[in-house]
Amino acid sequence: MKKYRYFCAAAMIALTASCSTAPATESTRELFAMDTIISIRAYGQHSDEAVNAAADRLTELEKLFSVTDENSDIGRLNKFGTANVSDDTAYVISEALDVCGSTDGSLDITVYPVLREWGFTTGDMHVPSDEAITAALAKTGYENIGVSGNTVTLPEGYMLDLGSCAKGYAGDEMLAEMSRLGMTSALVNLGGNVQTLGTKPDGSEWSVGIANPFSPNELLGILQIHDKSVITSGGYQRYFTDDDGNVYIHILDPATGRPADSGLVSVTVIGDRGIMCDSLSTALFVMGKERAVNYWREKGGFDLILVADDGTIYITESIGESFRNSSGFPMVIIDE
Repeated sequence: MKKYRYFCAAAMIALTASCSTAPATESTRELFAMDTIISIRAYGQHSDEAVNAAADRLTELEKLFSVTDENSDIGRLNKFGTANVSDDTAYVISEALDVCGSTDGSLDITVYPVLREWGFTTGDMHVPSDEAITAALAKTGYENIGVSGNTVTLPEGYMLDLGSCAKGYAGDEMLAEMSRLGMTSALVNLGGNVQTLGTKPDGSEWSVGIANPFSPNELLGILQIHDKSVITSGGYQRYFTDDDGNVYIHILDPATGRPADSGLVSVTVIGDRGIMCDSLSTALFVMGKERAVNYWREKGGFDLILVADDGTIYITESIGESFRNSSGFPMVIIDE
């Protein structure tokens, strides 16, 4: 029996957001949800209430989106093929389908049967047979999902997984809860997905460290942001290696049912909405540099940090001055 090595980077984006003097109104909370460690930080009056409200909202959303809980919206949908889902679930599916369409299927939220064949969802990582991949691919295709209001219908054998966008949406909602309670300075880190509200309490930018995909415990560089989400997808986050030294990453190309081989090793998307950044980071990784850059030029509304397999960093011009490269890799500015 072959033995495989499995690695999961718990924090693909390292956060450096401390202030020189923490105010008395700072509140923090850490919990485990959505299969990762979540940290919440808020500053201001009622900050304790704010971080607890954010945590409660996260718990609520996890119960709706979990693909392993047969009582969740997604669990019921996958079990019965049709379900009347919550407003949250209907919204996330709709937003994800928009990205599936705009990226020509580079994101496909129906790829779950193929992920299961590879064992990425079960922990039994292995290379499936060509026949198994072909059979699983026959049960995918985002364009075949039926959505009418809050009723979602899948063809027989299809299964949905919102893992490519659920954390981004959860971060959006957690910040919205804290804003509703009067917070103007807050941050959530969902296993490396960093999303911010306002600036730090002293008015300075948040400093978000981007992981070096070739050495994830080190930094590629530090990005200065405020009121933004910074979300990365990379092959280093979850993969296995077979006895011959072949590496298989968890990001699959929906067109082939096999690990994406696009020439990129990480994609970071920076934007106003976490759900958009989360969805695009996966899709653009699959698309590769040229298509990702063309998509950015055509659609706009977000920024990019791409790392190619030769170590070159490509960064959109509007954030070029906000990023401090600490890796020693060459950096190329992408202009419009």
